[in-house]
Amino acid sequence: MDFISTPDIVYGRLFEEVQLSGIFEDSKTFVDCIPLRDPAQIMAAYERERSLPGFDLQTFVRRFFEVPGTSQDAYQSDRTKSASEHIKALWDNLLRDQDEVQKGSSLIPLPKPYIVPGGRFREIYYWDSYFTMLGLARSGRWKVVESMIENFSYLIREFGHIPNGNRTYFLSRSQPPFFALMVQLLADERGPKILLRYLSVLEKEYAFWMNGSHKLNPNMRVYRRVVQVPDGSVMNRYFDDLPIPRQESFQEDYLLQKRAGSDPIELYRNLRAACESGWDFSSRWFADESDLSSIRTTELVPIDLNVLLYILEETLKEAYEAKGDHDLSDQMTERSQIRRMSINHYCWNDRVNYYTDYDFVLEEPAKSIHAAGIFPLFAGLADEIQARHCIQMIEEKLLAAGGVRTTTIHSGQQWDAPNGWAPLQWITVKALERYGARDLATKVKDRWLHLNERVFKSTGKMLEKYNVDDVSLEAGGGEYPVQDGFGWTNGVFLSLKE
Repeated sequence: MDFISTPDIVYGRLFEEVQLSGIFEDSKTFVDCIPLRDPAQIMAAYERERSLPGFDLQTFVRRFFEVPGTSQDAYQSDRTKSASEHIKALWDNLLRDQDEVQKGSSLIPLPKPYIVPGGRFREIYYWDSYFTMLGLARSGRWKVVESMIENFSYLIREFGHIPNGNRTYFLSRSQPPFFALMVQLLADERGPKILLRYLSVLEKEYAFWMNGSHKLNPNMRVYRRVVQVPDGSVMNRYFDDLPIPRQESFQEDYLLQKRAGSDPIELYRNLRAACESGWDFSSRWFADESDLSSIRTTELVPIDLNVLLYILEETLKEAYEAKGDHDLSDQMTERSQIRRMSINHYCWNDRVNYYTDYDFVLEEPAKSIHAAGIFPLFAGLADEIQARHCIQMIEEKLLAAGGVRTTTIHSGQQWDAPNGWAPLQWITVKALERYGARDLATKVKDRWLHLNERVFKSTGKMLEKYNVDDVSLEAGGGEYPVQDGFGWTNGVFLSLKE
């Protein structure tokens, strides 16, 4: 298929010149542009004209490309409405019809309608979509939920995994594997036959994450996304198959490498792996919590990823049981129980009495305290003593005036303090409720909802992230301005509010 080529390949020297020129404030703009002519014609014109006197790069780009706006450009919020009413009215503005193939575009066309997050995010995103679906379900928009699951099934069948988003430049990585939870959400509404309907794609996603596990041995402990831990069991890490600057953040990655002088392959791989985690970026992944160039994502076994793969294994077990295949059900039961034991052995940090990532290079728990440490409680993997310690950690270290902060570190990165993010609020509330900490769960929920409502009343916006330490301020940090829309904030708000 001709849409597999990424913008750096399609547009070669033109791509690099545009991305390093700064003619667009956001590096994502050019890679999302829609060509107005065949790419070969555009490149021929570029090679003819680039050395002529008076050549202007920005004029050339605007002559040959349609520059994208955002999904919110024409939308005016009605602040007399409640936040819930606003969100339910906003769904249609964030809804995209099935795509058409556009030669030379980075968009991977999807066969069914879907919700985009909003702002600069003009495509579907993998893990965002689960939290968006929670709100769609609350709004009774089950057809959209189902069509989004169908789109993800299409991507798995077409590419062997769900990419970060439906852009060619996202194909080398995935995101936190929430597909099993999406299927479970629909199964709760439609019945267990849904598990059988999506069994084959659940198997393909699992195969993607476990690819190469049979190759692991004491002399080769890592391969792509699998890691052999000291007892010989297999856990997972985030990865990316392309160790080059991200096409959508080319200038940022290129300049970071030049400033740092670090190994470009290692730096680019680790930056991209952090993007697969969804936490791009956070001191969680850094050797030096204040230095992005010290990023070492691929050296860590992340707690949240392994909990999500446990959930996927449990979902597969349930699907095999529904199919009557007891041998495969027993095999998956064994795998999920091994992972459960591995999580509690390698990711339980006795020094701080909390779940952390596991540093498989140093063979010890990582030091960063962050909200992903609550994922084992979300999945019911902690015993009562562990749960009590985790609940205490959330209350003492991560609870803030506006909800749960992402980490304890103020690094200037967007997935660090003082920022709070909707998906982590949802996971935390559900985890606390599961272990009976209802008062703390209510406190987290109420503080988050109040912050969302206050910002909506003052700005007419639902934001991508929020400053939970000082609720009078907007969030900050990261490579781009705070975005509004916003898919997963809308979904979590409705789910917690209603």
